[in-house]
Amino acid sequence: MADYKNIKGFNIQYLDSDPPNPIEGQMWFNSTSQTLKGAEAGGFPLGTWSSGGNLNESKGFGGGAGTQTATLIFGGALPSATANTETYNGSSWTEVNNLNTGRLGISGNGTQTAAFGVGGTLGSPPGYLGNTELWDGTNWTEVNDTNNPRGYAGAGGTSTAGLFAGGDNVDGVGGYTANTESWNGTSWTEVNDLNNARSYLTGFGSQTAMIVAGGAQPPGPAPTTYKSFTESWDGTSWTEVNDLNEAKQQLQGSGISTSGLVFGGSSVSAVTANTEFWNGTSWTELSNLATAREGVYPAHQGSSSATLAAGGSAPPGLVASTEEWTVPEYVVKTFTTS
Repeated sequence: MADYKNIKGFNIQYLDSDPPNPIEGQMWFNSTSQTLKGAEAGGFPLGTWSSGGNLNESKGFGGGAGTQTATLIFGGALPSATANTETYNGSSWTEVNNLNTGRLGISGNGTQTAAFGVGGTLGSPPGYLGNTELWDGTNWTEVNDTNNPRGYAGAGGTSTAGLFAGGDNVDGVGGYTANTESWNGTSWTEVNDLNNARSYLTGFGSQTAMIVAGGAQPPGPAPTTYKSFTESWDGTSWTEVNDLNEAKQQLQGSGISTSGLVFGGSSVSAVTANTEFWNGTSWTELSNLATAREGVYPAHQGSSSATLAAGGSAPPGLVASTEEWTVPEYVVKTFTTS
């Protein structure tokens, strides 16, 4: 009968503490806790949210770019429209140079050193904007506007190859659009519309492979119908794919078109902490945010294994807290007689 060494190629070790980076299948005896332990594979659905560094101010409903450890957020509400921009280094936020035009409902994507911010509103009135700004790691520069001014839309891609879809385009009682525009680093071009016009949706992915999910028809005062729609962009057109498990608006997301995460938002009943994973085909509910909130700032270029949710509205008001999503590579298990 084969023993553990013959199967795994090494003996069970006698250690006074757990090894810092065990490999899958490794076993050891922890002499301090007097327990036999082992490492098994991590991955989905074992991801969890944990506390990160607070924003410098409580705010929400703005744009985000970058990754979990190199994030850029901009615009939003304080509660009125703001131009403030902050960067995150994985532990703390730093205020940097402001947008040229402060606004809430701004969308964006890209990296911490090369991002775009587009659309939004100064408030009601004076209505929605088509303003586009590029971030070079130090400053924002105004560039060409969108063809159709709007806010609260989904955005994907980079500062030289972006996509901007859906959104709110009517002041006052609220409106919604299916309009999609493509950015080439210089100007916006209208391309094929979404199948389902809506606002307050989220987007993640690239200019040629993007997912948009959730939203509302119409936004603004009741009645508002929350949506679970998901659509996939192939560089030419949108295709309806499997819906979210929970219909919601004002959610955010990170990842690529075949592996993404959406989190937060508001559902029919309340602000939600719900987190869902997209595997390229369907959605799976995972561990919730610690604080239910809508209108959070995302790290859009983050992955489904490592991203963050900062700020947002958690009744009764705006918050500054940050939560970081991490999926472990391994999980340590303690063996028992049972």
